[in-house]
Amino acid sequence: MARVIHVFRQPDRFVAGTVGEPGDRTFYLQATEDVRTVSVTIEKQQVQVLAERLSSLLEEIVARFGAEVPETVPDDLVDVDPLEVPVEEEFRVGTMGLGWDAETSAVVIELLAMTEGEVDETVVLDDTEEGPDAVRVFLSPAAARAFAERADRVVRAGRKPCPLCGEPLDPEGHICPRQNGYRRSSDVTDES
Repeated sequence: MARVIHVFRQPDRFVAGTVGEPGDRTFYLQATEDVRTVSVTIEKQQVQVLAERLSSLLEEIVARFGAEVPETVPDDLVDVDPLEVPVEEEFRVGTMGLGWDAETSAVVIELLAMTEGEVDETVVLDDTEEGPDAVRVFLSPAAARAFAERADRVVRAGRKPCPLCGEPLDPEGHICPRQNGYRRSSDVTDES
């Protein structure tokens, strides 16, 4: 079967979002252009890495190419709306690629479907016939900054971290390795 590459050259929207409750969320990246919407499932850590690398790429673009990249997200690009429904997974993301298209002054994000074997790096950001399905999104530097900021907010919106170990706290609490599993009892009496 031929490789399918979903290309969004001028997306109306490209966002990270979740479905489910904190502790049991599924993360998605969703691209929309005109009437076409494609959603891919992604791991929380991948969303975090993508946001961090995107921010680093934007700094590099300013330094190397002198491109204009806003320090903060313009108000008209702040997106707090939920994902478009129904959310139908196109594929689960395995490999991700980032690039800069100097000709169009656009950040290019490519998300490749998870595969059984190793992915040949030459298929990332390339239109080869062989390789995993992909979603390729072109964003202005301002839209890339907006995506990174929202992705960071989505990742942080989950369960609060334990102040001692940093692991996520469940609603029922958790056994903290920093306390060697010890839980303080609420019925401790003061015997002074």
